[in-house]
Amino acid sequence: MTVQDVDQGIDRVSFVREWEEWHRQKEEVLSGPHGFLAITGLHWLGAEPERFEDAPGAWSSTAEGVVVELAEGEELTVDGEPVRGRHDFGVIAERDSVYVGWADAVIEVAKRGGNDIVRPRHPGNPLRTSFTRTPAYDPDPRWVVSGRFLPFDEPRPVTVGAAVEGLEHVYDSPGRVEFELAGVRHRLTAFNGRGPGGLMVLFTDKTSGVTTYAANRSLQIAAPDAEGRVTLDFNRAGNLPCAYTDLATCPLPPAENRLPVAVEAGERIPLERGGAA
Repeated sequence: MTVQDVDQGIDRVSFVREWEEWHRQKEEVLSGPHGFLAITGLHWLGAEPERFEDAPGAWSSTAEGVVVELAEGEELTVDGEPVRGRHDFGVIAERDSVYVGWADAVIEVAKRGGNDIVRPRHPGNPLRTSFTRTPAYDPDPRWVVSGRFLPFDEPRPVTVGAAVEGLEHVYDSPGRVEFELAGVRHRLTAFNGRGPGGLMVLFTDKTSGVTTYAANRSLQIAAPDAEGRVTLDFNRAGNLPCAYTDLATCPLPPAENRLPVAVEAGERIPLERGGAA
């Protein structure tokens, strides 16, 4: 099905209003007091305890998991309870995060690419306090595309690069999403998205590095219907945190997810990265 087929019958006023609400909510999460714009450091943990300027304690990665040794007078809040001295976080699963409190900050303890990390999030971080908005293309129903989900017999592990050089992520792909743009058929490798059966695709296109962020954009897709039909709304192609800060470990798209067309829809290069207002 073509873009024009989907465009017929769309209530444009409601369409724009719903897009604006999606964009507003996304901006709220990004720029919240402890959102990605509040991150002040990306600290890779090793076997030797190490202290950081933006977090209390000495942190290390052990065979039993992440450990912090808090000095006298230092305190964290874990699950609502004050913690002093030594605290064992245990082994954190890949792509999981644990959040603990410290004064008005939140300390994220996580694992990315097989490495334990600590990422403090301070509400007063200048990147957050100076944030205004993310530029985006005007929402246009022409960029709502019908497609179909082509499932694999079994999920396939797919290794992709990351915004951090040398880091890799491995995701299970349940299948591919097929659709047409300008009369040309494309297929994108999909990963699991939000909600039961939901999908997510990472991609670049001819606008990448020109008007949109060079490394990646992501698109959430609702679960396929009983016939495998899906809808791709490229107006909701969004930036990942790495578009704003070098302190993110975002995945890069698989090589096959580089579209040879210009997708002039969705979020554009952030102002923080030199994007045009």
